[in-house]
Amino acid sequence: MLVDKSIKKSMRSAFGESLVEIGENPKIVVMDADLSCSTQTQMFAKKYPERFFDCGIAEQDMLATAAGLAAVGKIPFVSSFAMFVTGRTYDQIRNSVCYPEFNVKIVGTHGGITVGEDGASHQALEDVALMRNIPHMTVIVPADSRECSQVIKYAALHDGPMYIRVARSNVPDVFDENYQFNISKAVVLEEGSDVSVFTNGETLAEVLEAAEILKNDGISVEVIHVPVVKPLDMDTVIKSVKKTNLAVIVENHSVIGGLGSAICETLCGYYPAKAIRIGIHDEFGQSGEASELLKFYGLTAETLAKRIKSKLKD
Repeated sequence: MLVDKSIKKSMRSAFGESLVEIGENPKIVVMDADLSCSTQTQMFAKKYPERFFDCGIAEQDMLATAAGLAAVGKIPFVSSFAMFVTGRTYDQIRNSVCYPEFNVKIVGTHGGITVGEDGASHQALEDVALMRNIPHMTVIVPADSRECSQVIKYAALHDGPMYIRVARSNVPDVFDENYQFNISKAVVLEEGSDVSVFTNGETLAEVLEAAEILKNDGISVEVIHVPVVKPLDMDTVIKSVKKTNLAVIVENHSVIGGLGSAICETLCGYYPAKAIRIGIHDEFGQSGEASELLKFYGLTAETLAKRIKSKLKD
């Protein structure tokens, strides 16, 4: 599957535009923590100012308030950088949102190392791990603007706590107009027999390009996009690995607790097989351009192809 990486779109803009669309529902309210220009919730604020609340740099208060609004029937969409909306607010998310199963949608933008020059303090490499560990929480990592838009619209219509991770960097379109997001299914984008590669978010485009590189070397790669980290589509994972007997998981996140951990846990319990996790290995990120950091941490197509090829020789 070829992806045109020369044309890239903003997932954050897709998020903001989708908020405006779902804002026709008077129950929808949007909250931000002094970052509405960056998160693009400013689009909703301009259209529906009476239902937009800038809570300032007080993320814990924002989540507690969102829980209160959900308790009286509103549908709060709460947004900030992924680092702040999950890390600073863990107690409020766990005890005030997820424990009572309130209908709060948490959208963390600027996830992973591709936050870039803001550096380690702003690069959420643990957010998926934090959120998937909490009971009642759904965790979704869309891969492009079209999928992001569908996920936001899905979230507005389905009850329960949800964490959605949106990239800062612009990403190429992976999916066409026929794509339909399915909360229950991972997406097999390329069928293969030598190795199963699982990924999501902005690394999907890199994995697809890596698969094309490996195809030229006679290596058959099965590429599976896993937008829903929790609840994980275990059937698709197991079915693929039964065919290839090798799982490689690529993620713009720590290898501890994220998608890689979820897949390793599944294989350990239902079909023991070799699994390799490619991501950030128990360290903080650093400052740099997004493209430089992807290359430094081995998440570009060329490096992924080399690493996957080497694992097939082990």
